[in-house]
Amino acid sequence: MSMRTITYVQAINEALCQLMEKDDRVFLIGQGVTSPWYVGTSTLGLIDRFGPERVIDTPVSENSITGTAVGAALAGMRPIVVHPRMDFMYYAMDQITNHAANWHYMFGGQLSVPLTIWGIINRGGEQAAQHSQAIQAMFAHIPGLKVVMPSTPYDAKGLLIASIEDDNPVLFIDDRWLYNNRGNVPEELYSVPIGQGIIRKEGRDVTLAATSFMATQALKAARQMAKEGMSVEVIDLRSIKPLDETLLLTSVSKTGRLAIADGGWKTYGIGAEISALVAEKGFGYLKAPIIRIALPDAPAPASRTLEKAYYPDADRIEAEVKKLLEAKVP
Repeated sequence: MSMRTITYVQAINEALCQLMEKDDRVFLIGQGVTSPWYVGTSTLGLIDRFGPERVIDTPVSENSITGTAVGAALAGMRPIVVHPRMDFMYYAMDQITNHAANWHYMFGGQLSVPLTIWGIINRGGEQAAQHSQAIQAMFAHIPGLKVVMPSTPYDAKGLLIASIEDDNPVLFIDDRWLYNNRGNVPEELYSVPIGQGIIRKEGRDVTLAATSFMATQALKAARQMAKEGMSVEVIDLRSIKPLDETLLLTSVSKTGRLAIADGGWKTYGIGAEISALVAEKGFGYLKAPIIRIALPDAPAPASRTLEKAYYPDADRIEAEVKKLLEAKVP
């Protein structure tokens, strides 16, 4: 494959462009799909290339937009419905959880819903509680939905392509804080398998599993700790549902310690599910209690000063993992 370095947001744009060119059934729908204010430059040039029939900028009506996409998927199209702020996906819950997630099961596998639901996390920037939410755990709870959260440009392109090519609904969730990150990405079409995590850094002392933007912070923390002689194995989960159970359990069996970093709320979150998984299937591996690094159980603040305390970063991860390395099972 021909590799070059591009940004995360360019990788998304390239995936959309290449798949829309390859498959006439693929189209993009949502509010602000042509506006940098809504989706950055992720859709740059698409409307000029494919026209308003396939790049559909809609009124503000999340339930109707998503329902339209569900119907189109049932009719054989492969829609991508974009929600520029995940917070407002609450308005589309009926269409996502009662309809998209259930049709394949309710009709005994005779119907499929090849729908990609693209949700964007917009944390920070003093946007406060109604514009900053990361609600991936809520959707991972629903049978019939797959949930992916890429952290690198390579995975952004590969997982978006895999999501669009999947025959049933996938939530593709990204974080706007990743958009300017750069990485090596092939020019050709390729896909990253849904359900497979990846080890970003090998280690022997502790397993640090993370999602999306937190995976970048976990890797930064691990590299800082390596300078002090601490060996941290970093797992980028990539796929939230299904989880790569084998990768997680194999790593914990080697290190004996587990920390989980996720950008959602702590209670009933991704970290809680992974903790339960390891407690059920790998309890004997553990040398110390599992720790979770996540948002506090409070709405996002509007103050920039409070945001610094609210959102975990590499320094916070490093501090928590260092405590874990000193802990032992009672």
